[in-house]
Amino acid sequence: MNSNYDVAIIGGGPAGSTAAALLAQKGRRVVVLEREKFPRFHIGESLLPYSVATFDRLGVREKIEQIAVPKVGGEIATICGTRSVKFYFKDGFRLQHQRAYQVARSDFDKVLLDNAASRGAEVREETTVQSLDCDGDGVTLKVVGKNGATGEVRASYLLDCSGRNAVVGSRFKLKRAYAHLQKFSAYAHFENVPKIFEGDCNLTRLIRSEDHWFWMIAVNAERTSVGVVMDTSTFKQLRMTPEQVLERYLAEGEMRERMRGAVRVTPVYSTGDYSYRNTSLAGERWLLAGDAAGFIDPIFSTGVFLAILSGEQAADIFDKILTTPSARPALFRRYEKKMNRVMSMYLRFVTAWYRREFIEVFSNPTERFQLAPAINAVLAGNIGNSFAIWWRMQLFYFVLFMQRFVALCPRLTLIPKTEPT
Repeated sequence: MNSNYDVAIIGGGPAGSTAAALLAQKGRRVVVLEREKFPRFHIGESLLPYSVATFDRLGVREKIEQIAVPKVGGEIATICGTRSVKFYFKDGFRLQHQRAYQVARSDFDKVLLDNAASRGAEVREETTVQSLDCDGDGVTLKVVGKNGATGEVRASYLLDCSGRNAVVGSRFKLKRAYAHLQKFSAYAHFENVPKIFEGDCNLTRLIRSEDHWFWMIAVNAERTSVGVVMDTSTFKQLRMTPEQVLERYLAEGEMRERMRGAVRVTPVYSTGDYSYRNTSLAGERWLLAGDAAGFIDPIFSTGVFLAILSGEQAADIFDKILTTPSARPALFRRYEKKMNRVMSMYLRFVTAWYRREFIEVFSNPTERFQLAPAINAVLAGNIGNSFAIWWRMQLFYFVLFMQRFVALCPRLTLIPKTEPT
């Protein structure tokens, strides 16, 4: 089980499989070390339009369309049922792609991983990385295979895409939590969700309450992913199981009507305190990508988008430095700077979401200064390279700030209606 590679990749999720496929296409020797066996259940089913160009580059767009539901925008509503705003990517500011996809992640992730293998990457599933050591010439990984066989993998460079396990981040104690985003989520898949597949069904739906919110994502014609997100402290105070929590919150206000007659078809899954970022995204011989670099929040579906973006960026950088090793310091710094900028941009957006002013302002869209199309573009995955997007977002944040003190938009209670007698 001793091997030598140009790049070893820990994790076969969207970040790892994207990077592996692109490097293998360039003729690089790549190995993917994935601890699970695909397909496996995973959350994060909503994709963004700005990932479509990467799907084309990977050559998987047609395969994704065979397993996906087209997504043309989103809906943000209040739990009391008084406000509902739908936005469509076709109305976004200078968007190149006007649609994305909603997918069952078990199918989507397997398409990407199989594509990496078909491009020439070596994929080892059910393989766990026990330890790693870096030196001036490369990285040595000690691994255990599915049959208990142990060995070493030697590579010139390492790309950590191990998700929340964050192998490198844990090894070097780089993980730092966002103190203001300590959240808990409970979620499951349901069938017979009313009207989810009628009319403009292919929207990601977000329903906002005072201190929690819900997502509703149709992953195919029969099945819908539904989850609730709240503060971790709230979940602990409830003293309930995740299944009890999800059942309780789905019975309130607007969600009661949206879920009437729905049947849960999977176990209730849960996760908590998942928002963090590593203090360094690059080392002497390694880069971090996807959730191994950081995860902000499930709102706005940025997780898979950032994973694919970082995997693509990392692959291009490794390909360059394998040809020109002297370029490594500058390219690693550029990668780290770019990914930190993008994560900080979405962190600000997510932080705003958890303030009441966001839904008050967002649910009263205006075309003045093209603010609504600019926000739409950011929700589609525009990472703000243009000044035209940047100044409009600054104006949006200024309006949010003013809304705290002056009711520029009507105030909302965000209190669910009670069940009629």
